[in-house]
Amino acid sequence: MYQCCVKCPIGFAKIEGNDDGITKIEVTDIPVDDSEYITDEMKKCRRQLTEYFNGKRKKFDLKLIFSGTEFQKKVWKALMDIPYGKTASYKEIACAINSPNAARAVGNANHNNKHWIVVPCHRVIGSNGDLCGYGGSIWRKAKLLEFEKENIIKNKAKPIEV
Repeated sequence: MYQCCVKCPIGFAKIEGNDDGITKIEVTDIPVDDSEYITDEMKKCRRQLTEYFNGKRKKFDLKLIFSGTEFQKKVWKALMDIPYGKTASYKEIACAINSPNAARAVGNANHNNKHWIVVPCHRVIGSNGDLCGYGGSIWRKAKLLEFEKENIIKNKAKPIEV
C-alpha cells in the first residue's frame, strides 16, 4: 500500500493505492508524506484532483478499488451518476437503486465511501434540501457544491476560496 498527498483549497487529499488502483481518497487537514514509490494511477489521481479543483475536470477516469457490500457498491455507482453541480437526496439514490425504503442505508453507504470527490457523496443532500451527513465536514460539502454550481454558471476555472 502506497500513499501520496495533494494540496487542495479545502485541505489535503490523501490518496492510497496499490499496483491495482486507488483504494482510498480522503480529505484531511494534515498533509501526509508521499511513499517512496507511488503508482502511475496515484499520479493520475493527483493530476485529476488538481484539474477538478482548478475547475477543469467534471468527471474522473481512475481505477478505483471498492471494498464493501454489494448494496454499498450499488450506492457508490449511483453517486457517480449524479451530474457535476447537481444534487440528489438520499431517498432519490435509494429509488435509483431500486430500494426505495433504504434512504438510511444509503446514508450509511455514503458514510463508508472511501473515494472522496471521485465518488461524489458531497452531492447527496437531505430530502428537505439540507446539507447533512458529510464526514469531511459540512463546511467542505457546502464549498464543494458552491464551487461546482459556480463553475457551471461561469463555465470557467475559479478555485475554491476558503
